[in-house]
Amino acid sequence: MCGRLNVIDDPLCKVVCEMVGIKFKTSTNTDLRPTQDVATVGVQHGELMQLDLPWGIKPDWAKRIIINAQAETVSVKPTFAQAFEYNRVIVPCTGWYEWREEQGKKVKYLFSQGDKKVLFMAGIALEEGSKLVTLTTKPNEQCSEYHHRMPLLIPDDAIMTWVAGKPQEVFPLLNHQYQENLIIQ
Repeated sequence: MCGRLNVIDDPLCKVVCEMVGIKFKTSTNTDLRPTQDVATVGVQHGELMQLDLPWGIKPDWAKRIIINAQAETVSVKPTFAQAFEYNRVIVPCTGWYEWREEQGKKVKYLFSQGDKKVLFMAGIALEEGSKLVTLTTKPNEQCSEYHHRMPLLIPDDAIMTWVAGKPQEVFPLLNHQYQENLIIQ
């Protein structure tokens, strides 16, 4: 689920700078993959800032890299609970990809809001705030045709709550069902 991101720096950087009031810079990468650095926004040492984090963790017990955590259980799973409480981040992007089996072949689809829109995915920074895991949730009706999960998308007006709010203020966002229409290409 959501193992590739689409990041187009213009207008993404400008939108993030204006919305969160920090200097934010990233490069265009239309196929950003796990283990690569992802430009995120979070709080470190009490200050809102850009954090460039490699996407994924590899705990000793895991057989492969973990890039996603389920929103429904992130606050209680031992691997993720502390990061959920203290190190939430947003992942600004212009879209994400899903694959669907069609006529014996995997077909790649881009989910976005079009040219001028930015999506804010929920994430947590693990391993002392040095690694990124994104959060997934049950898909909305539009996305369910393509995958059984989708990224947990944070509404624009809840970005500061997600990154800086107390856990009890954040819990309602874990159940947020994204309803805006996405463009699927």
